[in-house]
Amino acid sequence: MSTTPLRALPLETLRRRSSTKWRTYPEDVLPLFVAETDYPLAPAVTAVLAEAVASGDTGYTPADPGIRDAFAGFARRRFGWDVDPAGVRSTADVMMGVVEILRATIRPGDGVVIMPPVYPPFALCTDEAGGIPVSVPLTDTGAGWEIDLDGVDAALAAGARAILLCNPHNPTGTVHSAATLAALAGLAERHGAVVISDEIHAPLVADGVVYTPFLTAGASAARVGFAVTSASKAYNLAGLKCALMVAADDATMRVLAGLNPEVEWRTGLFGALAAVAAFDEASDEWLDALRAALAENRALLGALLAEHLPRAVYRTPDAGYLTWIDLSAYNWGDDPAAFLLDAAKVALHHGPQFGAEGAGYARLNFGCSPEVLTEAIARIGAVARS
Repeated sequence: MSTTPLRALPLETLRRRSSTKWRTYPEDVLPLFVAETDYPLAPAVTAVLAEAVASGDTGYTPADPGIRDAFAGFARRRFGWDVDPAGVRSTADVMMGVVEILRATIRPGDGVVIMPPVYPPFALCTDEAGGIPVSVPLTDTGAGWEIDLDGVDAALAAGARAILLCNPHNPTGTVHSAATLAALAGLAERHGAVVISDEIHAPLVADGVVYTPFLTAGASAARVGFAVTSASKAYNLAGLKCALMVAADDATMRVLAGLNPEVEWRTGLFGALAAVAAFDEASDEWLDALRAALAENRALLGALLAEHLPRAVYRTPDAGYLTWIDLSAYNWGDDPAAFLLDAAKVALHHGPQFGAEGAGYARLNFGCSPEVLTEAIARIGAVARS
């Protein structure tokens, strides 16, 4: 039986929101930049937050708010991944988890491999943790993007001691294969490095795409790896501040257990309550409806670009609601998003912020209504024809 796609909220409702997406630009701009979505919350999330407000449940987050078991159940149902709750700790957000794991596993000045074009905080948080970003760009195969394993090997041989992996990858939407992940883990183990895998977009992998949690990609991956994840991207909960750090080996579990207690205290109570509700089986129907809506928008975006921007290069992402579009053929400069904000009144994410490989690119968020997506691409197309 087919799933009815989730419907986005109307613009007049969305513009009453106070989040970054709706407060950064004037009302004549369509915001398709930051990773927030335009859908109603999962009913179970709304219910638990409403009850917390009604009862004044706004105190400190307890040591065990139920998030470990909730995530373990979700991972088993959705990914076939058996997570030991004892290997799970929470914190405020994924990048805070990345910073704290890096601080625990590298020395100041150690190299940390990042794979641009990649989420801008990867480089910023490496700096915060005392590491030095070492760029090993993804390889553009002409059909997609792949990890440059030879480049990673060379970086590790030169002294890098950690790898920041994004799987599914932001901004390209690439889901790396199990074989690639196993090979990456083997390289890390051979060189005495760790892999920290940001898997925040995993709940939104497209139908027919095989997603492999890094920690399940073989014995080496379990020994060298940490996963960091959250309900925040799929369920639009970023402002509530709850993320998870996951380990699958006794040694890496000890690393998480040894983190400063303040790392876990930073978990927001509303974030923990909402995440437990999101990861519960009761929210699976809502998640499936969201995934159906995103599948429609992935196809719609391809059709709209073919009609209005035929020289743009668009590859349907394997996961999520973010896509990486090459607009260099239109000669809008290294940062097309800056040009289009003024010329088309559409806000996209700035390609060069994802690394030098982002020149001529923009990231677009299609987690919105088909009507908003259609209007945005039509506006950009009008600029291209002018």
